[in-house]
Amino acid sequence: MKKINLAVLLSGSGTTLQNLIDRIDEGLLPARIVLVLSSNEKAYGLQRAKNAGIEAYSVPKKKYNSSIEFNDALYKYIDSYQVDLIILAGFMSIFRIEDRFKNRVINVHPALIPAFCGKGFYGEKVHRSVIETGVKITGCTVHFADDEYDHGPIILQKPVDVLESDTPETLAHRVQEYERIALVEAVRLFAEERLVVEGQKVRILTE
Repeated sequence: MKKINLAVLLSGSGTTLQNLIDRIDEGLLPARIVLVLSSNEKAYGLQRAKNAGIEAYSVPKKKYNSSIEFNDALYKYIDSYQVDLIILAGFMSIFRIEDRFKNRVINVHPALIPAFCGKGFYGEKVHRSVIETGVKITGCTVHFADDEYDHGPIILQKPVDVLESDTPETLAHRVQEYERIALVEAVRLFAEERLVVEGQKVRILTE
């Protein structure tokens, strides 16, 4: 199977990036990561990329006067590579989806969209809200991104039980385990051309 080229956008430690690197190295994912971009020049994800021999660049949002200029700078890098799929891996800024990348940008959210999502719902804030609300099941969602926070056709969801003993940290740890599984599965399905977007729904073709 032909390998697809990935660009990974991140803002933090890069654990999602490392998961992709590891699965590719194990031969479990028909892909190569050709580019990593970070909105935070101090993000450890940049170092993870360099350790793996991946070209990585810092594009600090604070250096640009508007989100349009910021996104133009991101696309300047992306357009220098033959990118098939963009992964938003803890990218803490709105990424404007140009028409040519419609349904070619994947995001991972640590809850079951449309619950506990949208602007301000990220990281520990999501899991704390889940626990405080008293729901019994949470999980993670992998979806095609659009120009709204945590919105777009859903590819996969994985449920995770919320335990009475859970803290935001323990719940996050369990959800992240499923995030790693779901993202790799979604990228593999994309590479196999088995994802068909029909309006706001994604149909997964059988092998």
